[in-house]
Amino acid sequence: MKRIISIIVSAIILVVIYTRIDFVGLIEVFKNCDPVWMAISLGMVVPLTLSTSWRLQQLMPREYADSLSFGEANKLILAASVLNMVLPSKMGDIAKAYFMRDRGHLDGSLAVSLVVFEKACDLLSLLLWCVFGLLLFPEKNWLFWVMTVAIAAGLIIGSLLLGWSTFARFFFRMLRKIAPGKMKQKLQRMDTSWQAMHTYFWSDRQQLAKITLTSIGIWFLHLLQIWFFILALKAWTPFLANLALSPLAILAGLLPLTFAGVGTRDAALIAFYAPYFPAATGAALGLLCTSRYLMPAIGGLPFLQEYLSTLRQVKRGEA
Repeated sequence: MKRIISIIVSAIILVVIYTRIDFVGLIEVFKNCDPVWMAISLGMVVPLTLSTSWRLQQLMPREYADSLSFGEANKLILAASVLNMVLPSKMGDIAKAYFMRDRGHLDGSLAVSLVVFEKACDLLSLLLWCVFGLLLFPEKNWLFWVMTVAIAAGLIIGSLLLGWSTFARFFFRMLRKIAPGKMKQKLQRMDTSWQAMHTYFWSDRQQLAKITLTSIGIWFLHLLQIWFFILALKAWTPFLANLALSPLAILAGLLPLTFAGVGTRDAALIAFYAPYFPAATGAALGLLCTSRYLMPAIGGLPFLQEYLSTLRQVKRGEA
């Protein structure tokens, strides 16, 4: 039911967007795009996927390192991309942990801890680049200062959760006190996985540094891809401004309101990039940003059948 509601919300937002912009102008934007930059920007999906797969392989404990090949890591990433398009709240990434467990790559608790750490690194890397861009953004009004402070606070809290186990236990304990009944159990499981993640990853500082730097680099490439999209549409935004604006749009797409971020992300792109190019170009950029998620999902369809039995277990709650 939640998925149906999110699809309806996405559809409503898109209808509002496309009734207010010059639709003919949107078609013209794509007709007049730069084919070379378009090929380069869309082609970046490949190295980004491969880099993410390599990071997943590097996250494996030393004693399990040989159990997950680079090819298998790619299949896991692509299959999770498919599920992220159809399951709420990026549950495809959590399902990835169950896939790893059922194929004997890791035991259950460590697999969940690994995925939790992976996603935490992704979010903190995105927030880091966003804060960096916002601090250097030349024309900040009060709204941008509020967003800068809020995102910097999120980065600090996230870093404390990732780096200080005592703070993490306190944080989850406070959340459980105010959470409703069913949410308390989920928070308890998250707390357990988080502490297991601390125990494992902080035991090897060299690996921790490698994964952290890799995550920051991967997200730089994500934001660079969006800038290349802008060049492909024959528009212009200073790169430092793009470092501030594109993460904000991605964060808007992560809100659990719409289907795979469609609608909220598009509206955010049109609004944030309005000083640099017209709404039709912003809508075209929104479509290209959606392709960033759609292309890996299409690439993962041939591998999804291998994991469907595990997905059924997840849906039944057996996992």
